[in-house]
Amino acid sequence: MVHFLDVGQADSILVESAGHTMLVDGGNNGDARTVVGYLKKRGVKRLDAIVGTHPHEDHIGGLDAVMKAFEVATVYLPRVTTTTRTFQDVVAAMKDRGLSASAPRPGDSFRLGDATCTVLAPESARYEDLNNYSIVLRVSYGETSFLLAGDAEAVSEEEMLGGGRELSATVLKVGHHGSNSSTTAALLRRVKPRYAVISVGRDNTYGHPARSTMLRLKDLGIPVYRTDENGTIVATSDGRAVTFNTKPGDYSDGGEP
Repeated sequence: MVHFLDVGQADSILVESAGHTMLVDGGNNGDARTVVGYLKKRGVKRLDAIVGTHPHEDHIGGLDAVMKAFEVATVYLPRVTTTTRTFQDVVAAMKDRGLSASAPRPGDSFRLGDATCTVLAPESARYEDLNNYSIVLRVSYGETSFLLAGDAEAVSEEEMLGGGRELSATVLKVGHHGSNSSTTAALLRRVKPRYAVISVGRDNTYGHPARSTMLRLKDLGIPVYRTDENGTIVATSDGRAVTFNTKPGDYSDGGEP
């Protein structure tokens, strides 16, 4: 099961497979109680892995609270640091728990229960925009797969397209909250998702999701599940097909071109 938590204009994804769990991002600082509460409600006591896709607050804000609340085996962070209080809080929480972060490279893979998680990005050592440092994962189980794109933008997408790795996915977690900086036509042609999920805040000030992104998804007939319309979205795979706990949202945009 893959849970796309409703954390507003932020990202937090819980992946469960055969009794093993991974948290990809932890929302904003203010979402910490929501994320921790959701994990406890699911009966989580130990996380096999925490992935902070990149050091923006809306992705790592709640991770320090998660580390304090649960036993954590492994932490993955990209090889980039910031001077923000949020990032320093995450570093301090790791130190308090005796954890150190690993920076995965494209092509690295690890098991999560019956699923296989493969790292697709970041490819480069330096980017102008922090979003492109996003750790992108492809989680595969049987004949199904989930591409979790973080906030990766067109620069990173182009590198992934040239990397020669498997990008196809049953479900695409749309990059950067549906911004026009991500989810290029070239990426969609390669991934060929059957479904798309967008983690986005209702009436956000960024205009997400972008009109251009929604039109590309609509033109390809890809059903879109959105946290601003659907709340927390749970996708369940039986290894052959993926089902959802809710009906798709619509193709309306937030005002960004």
